[in-house]
Amino acid sequence: MVKTLKPFKFLSASLLAAVLAHGAPASAEHAFSLYDAPKYPAGFTHFDYVNPDAPKRGTLYLANPDRRTSFDKFNPFSLKGVAAAGIDQFMFETLAVGSSDEVASMYGLLADDMALAPDRRSMRFHINPRARFNNGDAVTAADVKYSFDTLVEKGAPQFKSLFGDVARCVVVDPSTVRFDFKSDNRELPLIVGGLPVFSRKWAAGTPFDRIQLTAPIASGPYAIDSYDLGRSIIYRRRADYWGNDVPARKGMYNFERIVYRFYKDDLARLEAFKAGEFDVVVEYSAKNWARGYTGPKFSNGEIVKKAFPHHNGANTQGFVMNLRRPQFQDARVRQALGLALDFEWMNRQLFYNQYTRLDSYFANSELAATGSPTEAELQLLQPFRDQLPAAVFGPVIKPPNTNPPGSLRANLLQARQLFADAGWHYRDGALRNDKGEIFQLEILDDQPSMSRVIGIYVRNLEKLGVQVNQRVVDYALVQKLLENFEFDMTSLAIPASNSPGSEMFDIYGSRSANEAGSNNVWGLKNAAVDQLLGKIVAARSRAELVTATHALDRVLLNLYITVPHWYSGTHRMAYRNRFGIPATLPLYYEANPYVVSMWWEEKPR
Repeated sequence: MVKTLKPFKFLSASLLAAVLAHGAPASAEHAFSLYDAPKYPAGFTHFDYVNPDAPKRGTLYLANPDRRTSFDKFNPFSLKGVAAAGIDQFMFETLAVGSSDEVASMYGLLADDMALAPDRRSMRFHINPRARFNNGDAVTAADVKYSFDTLVEKGAPQFKSLFGDVARCVVVDPSTVRFDFKSDNRELPLIVGGLPVFSRKWAAGTPFDRIQLTAPIASGPYAIDSYDLGRSIIYRRRADYWGNDVPARKGMYNFERIVYRFYKDDLARLEAFKAGEFDVVVEYSAKNWARGYTGPKFSNGEIVKKAFPHHNGANTQGFVMNLRRPQFQDARVRQALGLALDFEWMNRQLFYNQYTRLDSYFANSELAATGSPTEAELQLLQPFRDQLPAAVFGPVIKPPNTNPPGSLRANLLQARQLFADAGWHYRDGALRNDKGEIFQLEILDDQPSMSRVIGIYVRNLEKLGVQVNQRVVDYALVQKLLENFEFDMTSLAIPASNSPGSEMFDIYGSRSANEAGSNNVWGLKNAAVDQLLGKIVAARSRAELVTATHALDRVLLNLYITVPHWYSGTHRMAYRNRFGIPATLPLYYEANPYVVSMWWEEKPR
């Protein structure tokens, strides 16, 4: 969400001038924490989970990190098109960056000091005078303002939502920028600290949403070396990178070159890895992990297979339903659809018992609701008692289970009754309403590896009389269909956050439900959810945040908008045995960014 910065002890001259012009801020700091004191004090030299002496050398070969089999643009902030893998992480930097040891702190990166006003209605950042774009220009306050204005006005819709409570960005002087806030949303300092910054000269004269293959003018540690559409992209570390000694960058981004090679499917990617075409793979398939990572190279140590533990909250993953579709309007129907998924059988037969069922929108974290609501949670929920299911106010619901004494048959019988209560009855070989219309839905996906999972789910749905079309298309088309909400049901993962905030409005808020390109793929519009999102962003302590998130979790679970999937508490990774890896793992991290930002070459390829 945010990035990192150079420590300082004194208020800069330019920031002091701004203070005199606009009233005294809270004391300037090297870091900002939403709730507690930052872990790393002023004067710290590097994060604990990096090797500050890691050598800068070598080439790291990677496969496309997700299901993007190609790319058609270098602008990761526009709505249309598919951005090149790695470009946002390698080339664009933010004013400040989060620590992977904390849930809601930020340390300066492009900024070398920051100050929150006493009334919390504005935040100032002073730009590090050493910060440079890859064309040699200094990063200025005007570039920060340009980036903010451009993203809000011309970027993908989520930026307008994310920065919705930011009134304006003001250039105080050439090195100082101030963000004025519309509200006292406590997360706003973190949000503006995470603003990606780029040069005003980038593709000058071209409308922002039409920037395609013009290389970004940005401040990150890498620049594009070469590319071959549909096959590869190569990044080269900048010899003039300005941030090598910034504490938030010390010991990071250690490879001289990073090469992404693109593969059409998971099988081709795995075979290419075994053949030595690239160096590291993150495996998401339990079957592949159990059966595919074997052979002489694993036995002799040439390739290492390892599960890296993490403390991340689990992604919200499942079959999501498009509530804009008429067949999903009734919550009883949505609950019935969930009863047809037999996770326990899948975990035994398909997943080698490697997964845990998701039972929360904030699973694997303290943010997940448990037991019955506390008094503090009830105070938040009580105003909506007449609008919410009664179960919200009782013990938290759990996903259906088929382990004895439960069974799939019992779950399907319950589902059939729920369908009947909602006006759908089995007759003439199908589930029909009073008009004789058949209950139909299409499950959209772009992963052939998910077909067997979807197939088993479809088999159970068909026992209920539901007619299902299983549609597999490529990544680019799925993205386009999701952006325009042209789907019935699809498998999707929403990245977890250990400190949820304003981004939740884009995911669950009513105002984003009909905004093309938003992350509210469900089309959820619910007054109680909106109010609870407001409580989350207004929380003044971690305890208040946890309480509000528990209340939100209870509501979302009882709306049955997702058929929940499963999660793992480890990152499954295989890699060629030639890398240096820091001795200390971060607490919160994703696998691919961890490799490219913190590992280094120990032995040449």
